[in-house]
Amino acid sequence: MAGYRRQLYRDDAVVLRVQKLGESDRIITLLTRRHGRLRAVARGVRRTMSKFGARLEPFGHVDVQLAGDPKGEHGSSLHSVSQVEGIDLYGKRFLGDYPRYTAASAIAETAERLTPVEREPSLRLFQLTLGALRALADGGHATTLVLDAYLLRGMALAGWAPALTACAVCGTPGRHRAFSVPAGGAVCPDCRPPGAAHPAPATIDLMSALTVGDWRIADATENGVRRECSGLVAAHLQWHLERALRSLPLVDRGGMPSAPGARRPTGDAGTVASAGAALPPDRASPDVSRERTE
Repeated sequence: MAGYRRQLYRDDAVVLRVQKLGESDRIITLLTRRHGRLRAVARGVRRTMSKFGARLEPFGHVDVQLAGDPKGEHGSSLHSVSQVEGIDLYGKRFLGDYPRYTAASAIAETAERLTPVEREPSLRLFQLTLGALRALADGGHATTLVLDAYLLRGMALAGWAPALTACAVCGTPGRHRAFSVPAGGAVCPDCRPPGAAHPAPATIDLMSALTVGDWRIADATENGVRRECSGLVAAHLQWHLERALRSLPLVDRGGMPSAPGARRPTGDAGTVASAGAALPPDRASPDVSRERTE
């Protein structure tokens, strides 16, 4: 539009990703409180004398001033960062901790996948992402529990929550032993498809506890149950995303196989697929810190 001047507006945001642009600039992917996910150019932030380069690192909670149309109706789709104030730069606490850093990377990538449309407000996802990063930074719960709680609640916001207290196919209430990712969760004996997994009852209990924020139950679980839960959650998420998350195989899950596609659910053996293993060949490709607040 002729004569259009870029307006300034502020929002608080979580930094999801940074990309190099030219010799000294970066493209910053932000999940904002009021304007959803958007991308902005931060000019000169890679120079050693940059005033706010250190504040625009992944996983940080920042107050940012942007130049551009907040509705995206005029001008470039890329906004410009004109000012940044750090609220809590969680990334600094993860740099020397591989499990927490990779879990934070998986959270950030999932948040980006769950917001496919730019500038579409998603307040609950913003709060959930911020709460998960805060929980990782505080270290009050095991890293894998925080990540799986985030993934389960993120899927619930997207409408993909796995059925845990009733059959995913016929709706028969009860705690069913079989779990089928393509069917949508726990399934009764009459609806169990071939190849369904048979996780331990404690695994389903853990998934339910993480979904509702019952940390008393979640913190008391054993490592084997947590690994089985992680495999189911990762497989369920990536089935609905129709692609694998690049960061999930890197997460330290205490000995669980991490290679995508390592194995599929075997049903009778009671094993559970590792992250991404439940994706079929045609679909495979490259506030958690609080109780329920909504």
